[in-house]
Amino acid sequence: MLSRYFQKYLSTSEYEYKQGKDGVLYMNETTADIVKEVKQIIEQTRKQVALAVNNELLIAYWHIGRLIAGQSSGLNNFTARKFILALSKSLTDEFGRGFSRSNLFCMRNFYLNYPDVQTVSGQLSWSHYCELLSVSDKEARRFYEKECLNSKWSVRELSRQIDTALFERLLLSDGTPNKQKVLELAREGQALHKAEDIVKDPYVLEFLGLQNHKVVKESNLEKKLLEHIEDFLLELGRGFMFVGSQQRVTINNVHYAVDLVFYNKILKAYVLIDLKMGKFKLENAGQMNGYINYYKTEINSPDDNPPIGIILCANKDAIAAEFALGGLENHIFASKYTLLIPDKDQLIKQVEYVLAQNEVDETECQSGA
Repeated sequence: MLSRYFQKYLSTSEYEYKQGKDGVLYMNETTADIVKEVKQIIEQTRKQVALAVNNELLIAYWHIGRLIAGQSSGLNNFTARKFILALSKSLTDEFGRGFSRSNLFCMRNFYLNYPDVQTVSGQLSWSHYCELLSVSDKEARRFYEKECLNSKWSVRELSRQIDTALFERLLLSDGTPNKQKVLELAREGQALHKAEDIVKDPYVLEFLGLQNHKVVKESNLEKKLLEHIEDFLLELGRGFMFVGSQQRVTINNVHYAVDLVFYNKILKAYVLIDLKMGKFKLENAGQMNGYINYYKTEINSPDDNPPIGIILCANKDAIAAEFALGGLENHIFASKYTLLIPDKDQLIKQVEYVLAQNEVDETECQSGA
């Protein structure tokens, strides 16, 4: 039983609590709103403090890297390593963890690759930068850094994208990579302006834990993708939202089903994915074209852009895909998927070869002109 004084306070206070029938005190709307605002202030302050601390830490590591680079610039590799090892031992003895030899080497590389401290982003952590420094190619590193900021990747997600050679896969998906495309990716990250921009080749599905050489049924592959939908969304890229699986399409009282349907909020378009366990076939294009036309007519809202179709195959017959998809009004693409992490070195060599061929072709055109 509440005291008379407390009951009077509750009934007159602007920020009153109300006693329910069960005797428990409940906040009224005014008090609840204030609590919500206080929580928002605390959470925002914590984020700002964390960002400030992170930014100062990055600046400190940059300055340490600058000192190490300056001191070891005139030393040979052996002497430089001995110097860094001695520095690591001294700092660890006094300050504890965080100053291992590998971390000091990373600080040195941090300074050498980011000579202007103003270009360092406080939105990324030291662990992010350690991952980024593992990428030797400058344009590729700038791409991953930009995508990290655009997509807010965790360190684990960044590591996976580097391991699966996302930069090279996006270049090869374009069909004819050139230096301009390389610079665009480095400057903007994965810019999503048109349907072609969301397509990768291949898609890497190593997170499913399936063996590449084993025969997998389409239904089992779909089930696995649904079990790992967050990983699959990461592989698809920015702006994707999952709509559903086995989405019904009814044409003339005949029922069909699209394996997986997503919506890309950046392109404002439905993305339909059909899974195929074997090679791409000519009839696959006709089936997807029907699905796209159905969504365009029956599902799209006035604000939606035309749907996009991706036929995801275990093996992509490039010639068959070219004949089947060429000339279609709808945006339909054929891509290969792999259940294993691809050979990154091989993808890099493939990109380098295509870029070199482009430079030869451009030189021949200029000399011919």
